Amino acid sequence: MIKIVRLYNKTSLIIRIIIGMLLGVVCAILFPGAHALNSFGELFVGALKAVAPLLVFVLIIASLSQKNSKLDKRFALVVFLYIISTYLASLTAVVSSFLFPQDITLSSDLINSDLNAVPDGIGEIFNGILLGIIENPIKSITEANYLGILFWSIMLGLALKKFASDNTQLVLSNISDSVTQVVRWIINLAPFGIFGLMYSAVSENGMDIFTTYGKLMLLLVATMLFVSLVLNPLIIAITLRKNPYPLVFRCLRESGFTAFFTRSSAANIPVNMELCRKLGLDRNMYSVSIPLGATINMDGAAVTITIMTLATVHTLGINVSFPSAMLLSFISALAACGTSGVTGGSLLLIPMACSMFGVSDSISMQVVGVGFIIGVIQDSMETAINSSADALFTATAEYYSWKKQGKSLPKFLGGETETEI
Repeated sequence: MIKIVRLYNKTSLIIRIIIGMLLGVVCAILFPGAHALNSFGELFVGALKAVAPLLVFVLIIASLSQKNSKLDKRFALVVFLYIISTYLASLTAVVSSFLFPQDITLSSDLINSDLNAVPDGIGEIFNGILLGIIENPIKSITEANYLGILFWSIMLGLALKKFASDNTQLVLSNISDSVTQVVRWIINLAPFGIFGLMYSAVSENGMDIFTTYGKLMLLLVATMLFVSLVLNPLIIAITLRKNPYPLVFRCLRESGFTAFFTRSSAANIPVNMELCRKLGLDRNMYSVSIPLGATINMDGAAVTITIMTLATVHTLGINVSFPSAMLLSFISALAACGTSGVTGGSLLLIPMACSMFGVSDSISMQVVGVGFIIGVIQDSMETAINSSADALFTATAEYYSWKKQGKSLPKFLGGETETEI
């Protein structure tokens, strides 16, 4: 048994998830009436529902409470680029969702029972957001009110940043790491959960469900590629007044490729730091901006949260006006900045975005389960775009400073400064 466990843990999570998906499909075809197999998916989703509110709460508090040393204008520009790109990525996802609306196969009885909670318009949505924000923080955590969790964690994080001692910050960081480890343990069991979810989906809906998920995955990947190959280069071109693609392709090649397979922005931090060194950047700046980017620069996560949320409300028949969708893009960008650096971290924040439309936690967590089914590709693409953009925008801020100081840019950007190939 110990050897089996070791072999399981040594095998790539992607391979394990693929095996779980295939076994779920095969069992659904051969044993469509074995309802006990649904329990694997139910237990997995239940564990995610239990840990997700706590994860969001502690991650944001621990992140905001840290006292970072003062940095110059380069760092301010990096943060601005992180934030604006994440918001524009979310806005792009809104547009793509309006152009290509998607459906997600959900449990029909839950859908029908939840339609009474559908808001009538943006006024009701906005009022619900305000009421959700000021909800009691303990109640917000226990009832998975992500708007309240987000608000109170930000308030506590900022207050602790001012008053917390170094030891307190260390404790908060340790708590954050511990909760993240719990999430890793849960996600390590994802193949069993995916097995149950795939069994349930195929046995109840047949093989046609793959067509729906295929279209959803295609929309997610296409939108992320647009952000990475069109939107982000446009931001760089406006900032540097140079052809951005040599820098974009280098970051994708040296950072995005490894991030695609590690599926963790945190694990890709050393890769990004080495890339920044090769690009001739200032270590004092990128040693802070790269870890920060792994936390708040989440273009791919913003795309995932927005598209999955709009697919959910479209499935439920909720009419979303464009102003409401614009508000969602802001909420999704904000939520993406709180995404944990573990596999599937963005999926755990979908319920928060869904809550602004009155979608129940039971339905939104089904959507999280769907996200894990398509996550083999979606999460890899998301991490590759997120992590490569960390180095991309760090380099952009540094090179912008060079231009202001009259220093020549690197040769691959048309300058004369030598950098490693």
